[in-house]
Amino acid sequence: MKAGVDEAGRGALAGPVVAAAVMLSPDEAIDGLADSKRLSARRRSQLASEIRARALAWAVVEIGADIIDEINILQASFRAMDEALSQLALSPSEVLVDGNVVPQWRWPARAIVGGDGIEPSIMAASILAKVHRDHRMEALDAVHPGYGFAGHKGYPTAAHREALMRLGACAVHRRSYAPVRRCVALRAEAVST
Repeated sequence: MKAGVDEAGRGALAGPVVAAAVMLSPDEAIDGLADSKRLSARRRSQLASEIRARALAWAVVEIGADIIDEINILQASFRAMDEALSQLALSPSEVLVDGNVVPQWRWPARAIVGGDGIEPSIMAASILAKVHRDHRMEALDAVHPGYGFAGHKGYPTAAHREALMRLGACAVHRRSYAPVRRCVALRAEAVST
């Protein structure tokens, strides 16, 4: 039985990277699966509930900004995927990964470029990861007000960069990312003059 894995949040300046692993029944299709980025937030939430109810096994794992800064985003993404796979109630015979890189895992794995748009188990993982991360960023918005995390979800929008300049980086910002480093340095320069 194969499992699909995908992540959400690699390009964000703040918050965790989230990975999901999903094993779907080959006999029971879930209608409406698609790349999470092509679905509305409402539709993603509906599908996430259906995936959690009907998947043979699923798991979601997040890796925080401190670990991302320590080991880099690619390794943090692979770690989150590995941990999600390890938490599945069933052991997959093959892992399908969105992209063109197959990490060194204990399971046989295959990379599928554009897999989050063509492989149902990867689409399901993409949806679970995105829904979980969006909810996490909405919760972080309440803990770190003023950054607008509930709206931009930590991605590098103009409003987010402006908030970084105004407020400085908070605990969930990825300090190893160049835009965050630049804003922190410029803000420090402005404060010291």
